[in-house]
Amino acid sequence: MTILINNSSGQPLYEQIEEQVKNQILSGELKEGDALPSMRVLAKDLKISIITTKRAYEDLERDGYIVSVTGKGSFVRGLSEEYVRNNIRFAIEELFDAAIDKATVGNVSDDELKEMLVIMIKEKRK
Repeated sequence: MTILINNSSGQPLYEQIEEQVKNQILSGELKEGDALPSMRVLAKDLKISIITTKRAYEDLERDGYIVSVTGKGSFVRGLSEEYVRNNIRFAIEELFDAAIDKATVGNVSDDELKEMLVIMIKEKRK
């Protein structure tokens, strides 16, 4: 598991950890049953407070991405394909929402926005 922290991003550290772990689970990089580093080890590796890693792990467990077993550690929970697809769709909707807000501020028409999306899809999927 690779976690990179950006202290100047403005995003809380625990959210950065959560987001990266979620992305690694949803992409299949982390699989069901994979052990996560202990909160203490992760905190030491990232040179951050154990309270920060504890918050990230608690949130990941609450959201159903990991399961913690007392005395054994935290492990990736098995996610159904439907759960993964719904999470990815939700993330895409959030990005579209932000893009629509920017397009509205920049007075970009719906047709221009659609054209931009079609071009980007073609470029990325080559």
